[in-house]
Amino acid sequence: MINIAVLGYGTVGSGVVEVLDTNRECISQRVGEEIRVKYVLDLRDFPGDPVQNILVHNFEEIIRDEDVKIVVEVMGGIEPAYTFVKRSLLAGKSVATSNKALVAKHGAELLSIAKEKQINFLFEASVGGGIPIIRPLNSSMTADEIEEITGILNGTTNYMLTKMFYEGAGYEEVLRQAQENGYAEKNPEADVEGYDACRKIAILSSLISGHQVDFEDIYTEGITEITERDMEYAKQMQMTIKLLASSRRSGECLSAIVAPCLLENTHPLFGVNGVFNAIFVHGNVLGDAMFYGSGAGKLPTASAVVADVVEEAKNLNRNVMTMWKSDKLKLQDKGDTIRRFFVRITGNAEAMKTYIESIFGPVQIVMLPDVEEEFGFLTGRMTERAYEECAAKFPNIIRMIRMQEQSGSKE
Repeated sequence: MINIAVLGYGTVGSGVVEVLDTNRECISQRVGEEIRVKYVLDLRDFPGDPVQNILVHNFEEIIRDEDVKIVVEVMGGIEPAYTFVKRSLLAGKSVATSNKALVAKHGAELLSIAKEKQINFLFEASVGGGIPIIRPLNSSMTADEIEEITGILNGTTNYMLTKMFYEGAGYEEVLRQAQENGYAEKNPEADVEGYDACRKIAILSSLISGHQVDFEDIYTEGITEITERDMEYAKQMQMTIKLLASSRRSGECLSAIVAPCLLENTHPLFGVNGVFNAIFVHGNVLGDAMFYGSGAGKLPTASAVVADVVEEAKNLNRNVMTMWKSDKLKLQDKGDTIRRFFVRITGNAEAMKTYIESIFGPVQIVMLPDVEEEFGFLTGRMTERAYEECAAKFPNIIRMIRMQEQSGSKE
């Protein structure tokens, strides 16, 4: 029997206990031993819930118990999660977590401790919820040099943008619907400002580069400024708008960004709608692969956590996770990245086209039926720095949205 402790009995923590109970027989068969939840740590009591029988309020009870071999951290946030996880690893207990903030900030250190102790620190659920992506990158794709990872990594914003695209709804309306349906928090800032997706792409960037990528260094832009009219232009161009988190290899460094982007209808991520997430990976040998599924939710996330528990139970005294170095990777300057840009601007297209092209070079004019006060244009490929220099000459620009090209067109 392998004893584990679960830190936190919220949505994911209760899901972990439920998954372990529901699939007890098949999990035991895959591990070769029964996995038993010996402790659940939480500040609250849960009268009437069977978990009350194994509930503890003091972490010291868990850390002192040598029979506990695996700790599941699903508390969220940095503290006290970081302290509890680090102490668990130093005590020789493997840790499985869904805590993206913790992994993004302290992943290198915690992986290093796990390697030194010949145990494991696994975090599959921290990036794609129920979508397996960490394990494939860590084991199945180790023969490849990963050249690009681009993902829809936040189900809340993908739900909102899908509603805006297909129903013509406004931002405030779809945010309210997302909150009513339980997809968005009362304070939705982490989702709608792109912070959640930023931490996830920082983890993936660290993993594929082998160096620490700080999420604070990644340019991040949310969806709060996207409007119904932006969606109308996207439809006119047979494109859609998604909040993308992207990391691309550029020589010896990576370029990384989180921002709303236009996608052509041939892009693999174009049809990923609702609360679903998807992660597109391009390897120099494999080529293209895509991972798709439920990116959040109680049971999908818990399933990924339990998969890590199973992996750790099968490798109690053997480290199986690739680590990244704590020295920081310098990201490519955003100004040096190359892409196309869609620009909305006030004025008359026929009167302004010649002047626009004298600044930006050849552009594709985009007009909406019955809209006379403005138009749009799509630039050729240029650096972000060049775009900003050109755009500075046009005080009447309403909005710029980047275009995400497929891996065949290197940015």
